[in-house]
Parts: sequence; structure tokens; C-alpha cells
Amino acid sequence: MNIPQTGILEPVPNFSRYLEFDLLADVEPAAALDVLAGVEIDADIVVGIGPSLAGSLEALRPFPPVSGQGCDVPSTQADLWCWIRGSECDPIVRQSRSLNRHLASAFHRVRLINGFKYDSGRDLSGYEDGTENPVGEAAVDAAINDGSSFVAVQQWVHDLDYFETLSQDDCDNIIGRRLSDNEELDDAPLSAHVKRTAQETFDPEAFLVRRSMPWSDATGEGLMFVAFGSSFAAFEAQLARMTGQEDRIIDGLFRFSKPISGSYFWCPPVLGGKLDLGALNF
Repeated sequence: MNIPQTGILEPVPNFSRYLEFDLLADVEPAAALDVLAGVEIDADIVVGIGPSLAGSLEALRPFPPVSGQGCDVPSTQADLWCWIRGSECDPIVRQSRSLNRHLASAFHRVRLINGFKYDSGRDLSGYEDGTENPVGEAAVDAAINDGSSFVAVQQWVHDLDYFETLSQDDCDNIIGRRLSDNEELDDAPLSAHVKRTAQETFDPEAFLVRRSMPWSDATGEGLMFVAFGSSFAAFEAQLARMTGQEDRIIDGLFRFSKPISGSYFWCPPVLGGKLDLGALNF
């Protein structure tokens, strides 16, 4: 039986560090996978492998750029993603530095974002994030495929200065929930984020396990969107509807937020505390 990486289904931690890497120009994928095979995997780290390193895995492909009227979703596909999780910052920094040293012979880091839990799990907009996340066996069904998982990772930048100028009713209608009690609004506009992404309204249903967290640094602030699935089908169905591919209605979220990165990764199962890369052949 293939065992998934533990951190995929664990609750969102207090702190996170998201690292993305690209393969060094003179390193072959097979040699890079040998380096990855030595990474110790526990509940505090999740590793995702990009398409360039998983050429034999047909279900994995580069993140597709998508555009709609007034919105652009870029692709910044990386070769490797590491999500380091913890209850305190100190061990995350130490583990990150250790991981960088281990990977340095094959990869160079292209992105580092620090995430944190805000107000018991809310987005920086103040609204609860991941309200409709499946739990228990439903989460396993949504996120895991034969011990492995597929993950979509995006960095979203919020314009909170603009968002805070809006009336409470306008904000609630953008999200589709009342800030005061997190109740879904039956009369929210069709552009409301909740209506655009209601997982049970797709055919087939588009359930994902979201493990997103806020981020903030000198460049801005927003949400690191992380969504695990048994394939990319559910994520792509939601993204198509958000960007108006079905009915030209754009998700209200784009009124105050935009993605600046986008990558797809395959999260291999674990065997003996290490990544099981047996599904890959080079």
C-alpha cells in the first residue's frame, strides 16, 4: 500500500515556508531525482515534483496560463516545490537551510514565501478560508491517488487598501459569505467567489483539499493558494469558471486580488521515510 506524505492531510500549521526550485542547467533529471531520494520526509515537509522531473508521469503537465476579461492567471512553472510546516519559525528556518544545502548540487531556488496562520485560519481579507474543505475519508478521496497527490500552487496578491474602501455588503458579495458569521449568502451575485467555486455544482463534483495560508513581506501581502487533488481536473474546472470560460462571468475575487505565480506538482508517496520515486523512469 502506497502511503501519502503526511503533511498533505494535516491541518494548516501556524507557520509555513514555501520554496520553489529550478533544475540547474547542467544537471540531468535522473541525477536530480537521486538527490531528491535522499530527502527525509515527515509531517513537517511536503515535496512536489514538477513536469520536467516526471517526464514518464502522464497525469502531470505544466500549469496552464488562463485569461478572462479583466483577469490573467500566469504560469511560472517550477521544477520542484517544498512546503515546510511548523508550529514555530525557528525549526522551519533551520530545516529550510538544511534542505537548501542538500539540494544545492542539482537545484537553485527561485521563490521563497513565508506563510502564517492569521486570526485562527482567516484570509487577510478577514474571511474564513477553506470553509468547504472535505474532511476524513472525503479528504482522502479528494486529494490522494494511489498514495500520491497532485497540487496546484499560486501566490495571490491582495489589494487590501482598495478592499477596505468597499462597503461591508459589497465585500460580502465579492466573497459570497457574511463576514460576521461566515454564512453563505443565498442572494449573492453569480460573480461571488463561493458561487464560482462551489465544489458540488460541477459535473463531476470538483472537490479539493485546500491548505492555503496568508503571506506578507516587503513586496505586498496576500494568499499562498495550495490545493491538493487526486488529479488536476477539479482545480481546472474551478479555475475555468472563475475566469469566465463557461459564461463570461469573472469571479469577484479578481476585484481585489490577482495571482502572480502558478505551478503544478506531483507529490509522490513515501516509503521508509523517503520519497517513493518508483513511478518515474528515466
